[in-house]
Amino acid sequence: MTAELAGAATTAAPATRNGTLWRRIRDNRWTYAYLAPFVVLTSVFVIYPIFASAGYTLYEWNGLGDPSDFVGLRNFRDVIGDGFFWSSFRHAAMYTVVLVPVQLVLALALALVLNNRKLRGSTFYRAIYFLPAVTSVAIVGIVLKLMLSNFSDVISQPLIKLGLIDQPVDFLGNPDAVLWVIIVVGIWNTLGYNMVYFLAGLQAIPKEQYEAAQIDGAGRVAQFVHVTVPGLRSVGVVIVFLAVIGSLQVFDLVMVLTGGGPYFASEVVNTYIYHQAFGGTIGSGAGGEPNVGYASAASFFFGLILLVLTFGQLWAVRKLRSRKGAAQ
Repeated sequence: MTAELAGAATTAAPATRNGTLWRRIRDNRWTYAYLAPFVVLTSVFVIYPIFASAGYTLYEWNGLGDPSDFVGLRNFRDVIGDGFFWSSFRHAAMYTVVLVPVQLVLALALALVLNNRKLRGSTFYRAIYFLPAVTSVAIVGIVLKLMLSNFSDVISQPLIKLGLIDQPVDFLGNPDAVLWVIIVVGIWNTLGYNMVYFLAGLQAIPKEQYEAAQIDGAGRVAQFVHVTVPGLRSVGVVIVFLAVIGSLQVFDLVMVLTGGGPYFASEVVNTYIYHQAFGGTIGSGAGGEPNVGYASAASFFFGLILLVLTFGQLWAVRKLRSRKGAAQ
């Protein structure tokens, strides 16, 4: 009798779990319906191309017809040994190392100011600071390219009048200055995203914590250190991850402003991959001719680097948390 009851319970458990799962799906059917278009579009335009292009990495192919020139892993070997690839990666890393800390500090400062309930017109200021983030990068790039080029006096003339320069400067034509110009534009262009993220994190911190800190005699600096920073720790980790990965993958801003020039001084990994896939650059893989197989190999290798960096960041965060937990 006991064995029969145990067998019945074992048989009923999966059915109960399945019933609970389907009941949850049925109860949240509208949520899945709203997510369905996103899942379909992501699968078609992101996931499928990733797996489809994996086969191209084994061929030397210009994108026309079917790939037939099988080269095995030679494309990966050429990417690893290509100095142009590592130069573009160095530019992307420099862009990230400079942009991310500067931008996050500015975004946090703006979020702290705009989160003040006593500030009049805070909604207007939020919209103004967020406007560059939703403006077309192509439009921003074209306008700034006209302003910064050597035949425009919009920037050069005020600097000449201040005595800072003697003659008009082509900021985008100077190999020593072009990457710094792109970094400054990048900070301004994407600042709004991180500001909004920090605002959301600040508004999620309970008011009672600040009131308790005030009762204990904590000033604004002490409240920031002991209430705001701990309250932003979780969202801050996510913001840093997104900022680092997004900055390393910069493409559209560089492509519109300089196309990777002059003399490859602003070439980043994504523009390098673009040029290898569609031609117009020098390197081990294409020599100026399109080579989709080589570009696919470079893309996969760069994705592997990003994956390693992501896991490295996660490991560092867990390590810091474990040390803090042990100290407490």
